[in-house]
Amino acid sequence: MADDATGTAPARSEPEFEFTHDTEPSDALLCGFSEFGLAGLTAADFLVDHLELEQTGHVAVEGLPAITPFENGTPRHHTRFFSKPDVDVTVLVGELFVPVSVSGAFSSALGTWLDDNDVQETAVLSGVPVAHGPEGHRTFYIATDDYQEARLEDADVPPMGNGFLDGVNAELLARGIDSDRRACVYTTPVHAQAPDVEAAIRLVDAVSDVYDLDVDTGPLEAFAAEVAQHYEELSERVQRADDDERPDDRMYM
Repeated sequence: MADDATGTAPARSEPEFEFTHDTEPSDALLCGFSEFGLAGLTAADFLVDHLELEQTGHVAVEGLPAITPFENGTPRHHTRFFSKPDVDVTVLVGELFVPVSVSGAFSSALGTWLDDNDVQETAVLSGVPVAHGPEGHRTFYIATDDYQEARLEDADVPPMGNGFLDGVNAELLARGIDSDRRACVYTTPVHAQAPDVEAAIRLVDAVSDVYDLDVDTGPLEAFAAEVAQHYEELSERVQRADDDERPDDRMYM
């Protein structure tokens, strides 16, 4: 990059995301991102652990404050892909908080990777801080027509009533509307505590049924307890972000 008149490199207009993947991913990608309540991230992380998936790729970023998680003294990438030959989904675990202002750049880079690898559908596991009563403790979907036809006709998952999405979830659904790639957001009400284990269980149960993964959510409570401190720190990072950088998802059941 050329230096400007002051002798310093000009500021990058938007972050650049680099996707690396060692093996061919599955036709379906399940995603869990760092957001309010961390239910989707917890669910995706649990799927990786329970299905014994192996890391097959990662995402690097330049021009955005990043984190480098570590465990037992060993660092790891903040956003990672996991697959397994006998499992029909690839799981994306995204511990890096993606602000709304750069969600378009991230989604565009992800879309390019999806096209290059002929991934046919994306599904995001997500929690939303929507007002709800006990009857609202279930998972809902917002999905493109082709996803509904392919995955949801026989599934016990109701549609979310109405509202709008913001950030990465909105970008991925919008790209699904305008392309042949099926897209869905599975969402459930979450509470402020992180991780919201009950919400994560609901999300795992839903995608386990839809994708026939045969996942037992019994161990999820213990799994969440193991990662609780790390997830609490991630949640604090999300909470410290400016209000206009956090997704303003508004949904009505």
